[in-house]
Amino acid sequence: MTTQPPRKSYPSDLSDARWELMEPTLTAWRAERQKTSLNLGGKLADLREVMNAILYVNRTGIPWRYLPHDFPAHTTVFSHFSAWTSDGTIEKLGIRLHRLVREQEGRKAEPTACAIDAQSVKTAPSVPTSTQGIDAGKKIVGRKRSIVVDTLGLLLLVMVTAASVSDNEAGKQLLTQLAANHPTVTKAWVDTGYKNQAIEHGAALGIDVDVVPRNTQVKGFSVTPRRWVVERSFGWIMMHRRLARDYETKPEHSESMIRLAMISNLAKRATSETTPTWRDA
Repeated sequence: MTTQPPRKSYPSDLSDARWELMEPTLTAWRAERQKTSLNLGGKLADLREVMNAILYVNRTGIPWRYLPHDFPAHTTVFSHFSAWTSDGTIEKLGIRLHRLVREQEGRKAEPTACAIDAQSVKTAPSVPTSTQGIDAGKKIVGRKRSIVVDTLGLLLLVMVTAASVSDNEAGKQLLTQLAANHPTVTKAWVDTGYKNQAIEHGAALGIDVDVVPRNTQVKGFSVTPRRWVVERSFGWIMMHRRLARDYETKPEHSESMIRLAMISNLAKRATSETTPTWRDA
């Protein structure tokens, strides 16, 4: 079905074209789910509306229970978000759209090079202290988001840890995942936070890790060769207010929120659409 829901739309709602890209993955999830459920004839949630609600939370940053009443119940929406996180559905959707966009850009579906970087963010009071830490360098109490993107800036991997985890340690874990999930990648660009251990670990996995330092002759911001794409990716992510701070109880939910921000970006790129902003008439 590609008919619009019977309500006034929000800017974050999926268009028919974007829903068509996501619908196969989500309906396949439901079909698989029903095989193992009792199927007692209860009312099934509209998957498009559930995804619209999740994207609304992701874009606006509101708490789940503050969802507008014309969406499905917040408990229904969150239960789908939690299930899609735990069984990898959100990750699968991101991989599918990533490959689609790369092919539309004239690239091979699987990349050969990437950039890795990390971002420390403050956490909300509701976040368990056991999943937080202190980034000694940036003096931030919270969590650290480590991401891997391809040369287009599109997300390959994300890992959320306590902010006290070093870039070097997080980098080694990401490189291990990268070698397993994206074996075509043989080159990675990083900043000076990634030390010899990460470089040597990458070499053992067949990935050449190249440290690209910032230009110390330039005061303030400067574009760093190769690594600027991952900085831009963080900029894309931070357009989604749910990610301005880490509000999620579980780190894996934080990872899903980051994936959803990129899924929204990928779907728009695939369909050549944009989201209206306050600058639009």
